Amino acid sequence: MNSNAPDEIKSAFAEQTEMHRALLKSLQETITLLRDSLKQKDDTIKSLQQQIANLNKVIFGSRSEKTIYVDPAQKSLFPEDTPENQQVPVTSKLQTVEVTAHERKPKRSRKEIYNNLPHKEEIIDLPESERFDANGRPLVRVGKVFSRTEVRSKPAEHWCVDYYTIQYKAIDSQSGTCQFVSPDVPTPLIEHSFASASTVSLIICNKYFAGLPLYRQEQIFKQQRFPLSRTVMANWVITVSELYLERIYLRLCKLIVQQPVIHADETPIQVLKEPDRRAQQKSYMWVYATPKRAKIQIRCFSYEDSRSGERANRFLKDFNGILISDGYAGYLKVGVIRAGCWAHMRRKWVEAMPKVVSSESSTAAIGLKYCTQLFEFERRIEELSDDERAFERQKIHTNNENKPDSEKESPSAKEILQEYWKWMGSLGTTTGKLSTAVKYALNQKQYLETFLQHGNIEISNNQVENAIRPFVVGRKGWLFSDTPQGARASAVIYSLIETAKANNIKPAEWLEHILLVSSDRFDHVSNYTVDDLLPWTDEMQAKFRLD
Repeated sequence: MNSNAPDEIKSAFAEQTEMHRALLKSLQETITLLRDSLKQKDDTIKSLQQQIANLNKVIFGSRSEKTIYVDPAQKSLFPEDTPENQQVPVTSKLQTVEVTAHERKPKRSRKEIYNNLPHKEEIIDLPESERFDANGRPLVRVGKVFSRTEVRSKPAEHWCVDYYTIQYKAIDSQSGTCQFVSPDVPTPLIEHSFASASTVSLIICNKYFAGLPLYRQEQIFKQQRFPLSRTVMANWVITVSELYLERIYLRLCKLIVQQPVIHADETPIQVLKEPDRRAQQKSYMWVYATPKRAKIQIRCFSYEDSRSGERANRFLKDFNGILISDGYAGYLKVGVIRAGCWAHMRRKWVEAMPKVVSSESSTAAIGLKYCTQLFEFERRIEELSDDERAFERQKIHTNNENKPDSEKESPSAKEILQEYWKWMGSLGTTTGKLSTAVKYALNQKQYLETFLQHGNIEISNNQVENAIRPFVVGRKGWLFSDTPQGARASAVIYSLIETAKANNIKPAEWLEHILLVSSDRFDHVSNYTVDDLLPWTDEMQAKFRLD
């Protein structure tokens, strides 16, 4: 402005300038806020698109976590894709691993399927009127020829056993008095009840092994002219659990915390009549398992009214080994060495996979490849001893990059992880399920590397997830437990059945034997031992092993 201009004009010009500056600053702040708001909305849209894609995958897609990628040329039923998963520069080259060939087991023949069943012959003969030739002369029998085999079945049979005792009397020759003598009657399974060990074990295995709820069993028994109500069956199950099966369950719980390694997981259960709680509130079934390399196989289910880590800490208060679990923070309250689960890590990448993408162009697919490479390495060293596995996992191959491809050694677990974390560090900003996978990896890094120093542990928590699966499947049928006593009985029985399966013995026959033996011991000795009934003992293996 001209210096000779009047002061009023200069003042007005200065005020206008300040106003324009303030307005410009306000507009810049508004633009910044709008940009932030737009970015937030874009992130929300991407997250919602990813959720829709995941739901479509659950409903219409494969549920397997196998590393099979969709052909990029294959058109998608749902064309929208998540942008951040499409083209991502990769600064760390993923090493490849050669998958060794394996032998496939031959299919079982028909004879192998029914080889252990008893056989009965059914002779098909000509009627007597047709045993003559055209000239009326009798036919000469020359032998029998095998035609085919069929397997026949019949519904379960139920019958009553009425116990009678033979009474004797002895007459005293001097006093002439009579003394009556009779044998002891076998101890009833439940006082004042017609329940037997065979019937109760059948009901238990139908529900907890075959996943058949009591109301369905009630309908089946009715068709078999045995109108047994579900209320009576429930009372029987709870009673035998409290009287007999709980002793073995408590022994299993005591033995499992003495093991060097335990797998742990938890799943919801609804209990309707818990004190001071609404029926809709979630309770939890905590499950613990010994690893597959353990000398004894134990599965323990523990019913709790909460998912608080204090519940796990209370169960494992005497445990001093390594705890393998998923990333749930509640397990931090158990003051032991923790190991993470690479199956959960792999699942995060699977969930982050876009619908139609090649393995080379997807960030999630690259993360999944690292996990697959690690599991393939573990498969190769599975048969080694604990010390040998720990050594192989930590091995570093020197000058491997300078060797010809034919002479290069497959990377060890430590080398795979070094490449994995290096690749993770090269990733930029991520959103949606991809961001969830990255955060999970970084938060769990300490626990995901525990297996490197310990050859006696697995890299996944699949051992306990396999044990918990029958409970989850059964829950879809019976839906809930009516009372805490019923939930506790379920925990006890699932523990015994899954332990029996893990030790390769027949659950129904083993449970029937336990009930028969325990009812007799309970009647004579108040504090009897159960170690001889544990499924890995030589006697139980000889009697009930599933060949």
